[in-house]
Amino acid sequence: MNKELNEISYEDSGLEPRILRAVKEMGFENMTPIQAQAIFVFLKGKDVIGQAQTGTGKTAAFGIPILQMTEPEEKNLQALILCPTRELAIQAAEEIRKFGKYIDGVRVLPIYGGQDINKQIRSLRGGVQIVVGTPGRVMDHMRRHTLKLGNLKTIVLDEADEMLNMGFREDIETILDAIPKEHQTGLFSATMPKPILNITKKYQKPDAVFVKVAAKELTIPLVRQYYYEVKQKNKDEVTARLLDYYNPKRSLIFCNTKKKVDELAEVLKGRGYFAEGFHGDMSQAERDRIMNSFRKGFTDILIATDVAARGIDITDIEAVFNYDIPQDIEYYVHRIGRTGRAGKSGRSFTLVVGREIYKIRDIENVCKTRIKARHVPSARDINHAKADNIMMRVKELISDDGRPLYSLIKYIENQLDDEDFNAIELSAALLKMQIGEEVEEMKLDHSWFDSDEYKSFKKSRNSKNKKYFKGDRNRNRRSRRGNRK
Repeated sequence: MNKELNEISYEDSGLEPRILRAVKEMGFENMTPIQAQAIFVFLKGKDVIGQAQTGTGKTAAFGIPILQMTEPEEKNLQALILCPTRELAIQAAEEIRKFGKYIDGVRVLPIYGGQDINKQIRSLRGGVQIVVGTPGRVMDHMRRHTLKLGNLKTIVLDEADEMLNMGFREDIETILDAIPKEHQTGLFSATMPKPILNITKKYQKPDAVFVKVAAKELTIPLVRQYYYEVKQKNKDEVTARLLDYYNPKRSLIFCNTKKKVDELAEVLKGRGYFAEGFHGDMSQAERDRIMNSFRKGFTDILIATDVAARGIDITDIEAVFNYDIPQDIEYYVHRIGRTGRAGKSGRSFTLVVGREIYKIRDIENVCKTRIKARHVPSARDINHAKADNIMMRVKELISDDGRPLYSLIKYIENQLDDEDFNAIELSAALLKMQIGEEVEEMKLDHSWFDSDEYKSFKKSRNSKNKKYFKGDRNRNRRSRRGNRK
């Protein structure tokens, strides 16, 4: 383990090897502060009160120890996690499944309103050890006796302040009162108002450990932020398209794993880009060489992990690409802060796969920012962008000094006299040679985008954004009226 608490590496943590294998595959190298504190407290069997804002990796803070303590041979419910909304329940269940990918026999099930309850009952009868659900639907199953709490070892209240704000206090207390045996209770909340402290006093043991991660003021720099909804298999192609379309002179791409850094570097170099990977497994001499090449402009694209990128301090990075969304919102802020420096404009592009769309909403809510949705550029868009870049260089060459072109102009005139084509056809052919092979249309899988869950999310996001920006306008009007007075 490293000296600093928030620098504990998963590899040296002593956690179950199968969990570590999944964590490494997901791209997490070091624990976030809430994980570094809460995981080991959970594993000691103590009750936990965790105060941390959204986007700090709370799901891993309770999900990993729950998985490590779950006994696959027992087909009874062993852990229950309560979330305020169906979206959070689905997201948490999916993340816990990923952490437990290599643990055979452990089943994780999200249960929430709006889904066929009979389908959930059939799944529960099949033997589920970990349930992630909303309080209302958990209560429904308790009344039907399809969710039995007799063998429950751990219960976690996630986003407890949100659940209280939504009026779930009575449901929460009913569920907690129904647990018959000794158990471990975890409570996570961004704020600790009096009603939550009352719950901790009543339902947690006196020696419960209070874990707090100070809420940082995460401010987004003046960077235009966009996200693209893509399939995992299309990420390499979309990254190349965005590089071609926006043509940044110097860009930084962030991946969550060293393996992906190496893979993406090879893909881009194979396509003719001046790209290099940059991560902690490289020797210091190699990292120095790559960084010098990037600083001097010999390398246009640097692909890095969050840890390796800490020492990068270059002012004229035009674009930052989030090939993978980071697990901590603070990392997102640090990443995009690499562009838009010294009064220059910058752009950030984030690739979003499936339910990662909810993380975009978390970033917007915590940072009070707006990340705009964009469509992946079409083949026609890319081909036109390439032609525009070539024409721009041609115009610069003509406007700088026409004299070096005189001898070539004479040569072209002679060619046009001798050949059966005109000046426009010749220009188009030369342009085609510079562009190279035309980009073909990419086939995209729209099954997720056509789902009812996705449509519901987009509708709620749009209504929230309208409300948020309307509030901004009202505040501005009040401010202007105050100034006039």
